[in-house]
Amino acid sequence: MGSILCLETASRICSVAIGKDGGILSCQDSELENAHSSRLTYLIEQALHEAGVELPGLDAIAVSMGPGSYTGLRIGVAAAKGFCYALDKPLIAIPTLKSLAYRMREQSGTGQALLCPMLDARRMEVYTAVYDRALNEVCPVSAEIITKDSFSNLLGSGKVIFAGEGAAKCKSLLGHHKNSVFVDDFRLSAGSLYPLALEKFRLQAFENLAYFEPYYLKDFVAGKPKVKGLKD
Repeated sequence: MGSILCLETASRICSVAIGKDGGILSCQDSELENAHSSRLTYLIEQALHEAGVELPGLDAIAVSMGPGSYTGLRIGVAAAKGFCYALDKPLIAIPTLKSLAYRMREQSGTGQALLCPMLDARRMEVYTAVYDRALNEVCPVSAEIITKDSFSNLLGSGKVIFAGEGAAKCKSLLGHHKNSVFVDDFRLSAGSLYPLALEKFRLQAFENLAYFEPYYLKDFVAGKPKVKGLKD
């Protein structure tokens, strides 16, 4: 049991994974910009084929719920809900920053450093939260404009690991502190959803399909069309 299709579309990375019996069978990623809507179905097909799993054989669909790209979240949640309705499968929603923190913890090894995942939210603003090693929230999810004084209380008490697409633009302001650790080239992956989704599956912690919506955190503000990237 526990065969779960995981969809991650909250950032510029479009990622799909199939997990079963506690392990990842397949993970497919695409960094093609402005292509989530066209690439997602293809990635799902590729992941299912590689994993040797058919859609009716899935036990649940998991989706990254936000915060993140407004457009990306809408695409991922719409696809997840569509599969759930068509296949009569439960929907599992995973906080995007928590899944990123999970991956940070797995790749940073042992230690007591706090985990601060960051997603780009335009200019010097990021979507962020701070987690301990048990993935408990030390600081809640928020949209923060980063300055040189950000996280000063936490950095004064111990090491903090920063990672994610939003972290790179904060490095010049926070990287000088002796307790700040920046992990470069660290990105979201649907594979990080699976362990958290499996835990929710075992607890039967499913979403209401009729009422579930992505966690946008901020209201959508329409702007001029962009040539590159999912930055909304």
